Amino acid sequence: MDAVRVALLRDVLAGTQWPAAARGFARALQASVVPQGGGLLLVGTEVYEPWHMAAHLVDESTWSDLPQLRPTLVRHRVEPDDPAHLAVGLGRIEAAGRGETLLVVAPGRADCGLLERVHDARRSGATVLTLDGGDPEVRGLAHEALTVRDDDEIDLDTVQHLVSAAAGENCAPASRGRRTFRDRLSRLADQLIAPPPARW
Repeated sequence: MDAVRVALLRDVLAGTQWPAAARGFARALQASVVPQGGGLLLVGTEVYEPWHMAAHLVDESTWSDLPQLRPTLVRHRVEPDDPAHLAVGLGRIEAAGRGETLLVVAPGRADCGLLERVHDARRSGATVLTLDGGDPEVRGLAHEALTVRDDDEIDLDTVQHLVSAAAGENCAPASRGRRTFRDRLSRLADQLIAPPPARW
């Protein structure tokens, strides 16, 4: 989904919690990966692989010059002839630890094997974030969670678009270096004196 479509989607959802919730979750994702310089693992459930989330995060990492947002897609089933970037199995979660981030996308219930691995990764120091459908066991493992239930006005796929787009927007590209206090103060002043957006 390109920037224009994301902007239109945000306009449609204005007045709901979702644009702000997605930005908040994206900030948590950035905070967990940016200081560490990478180590983002992305996993779904046995019946749901988050292909679209992986693709969008790859795009955002490229456009925003934030390589740490580029995820490693962890899969429940890996075939011997799969290419290297699609051949990372659940054992990778078992090896996760301090300095790594595990993003779990679980629209439904997660199987016990996945839950145990995520729990072990968390105990080893990995940061766990979940985009989930309300499964209390999945949410219970998360340091930060964003839940989309069946009766919400939006679906989990759409929220993934919002989160991935916000992940690339909310952070200055790494090549610009650390912003000084003066830079932040100048930006705040610009925001305070800017005219309000036009309402049509």
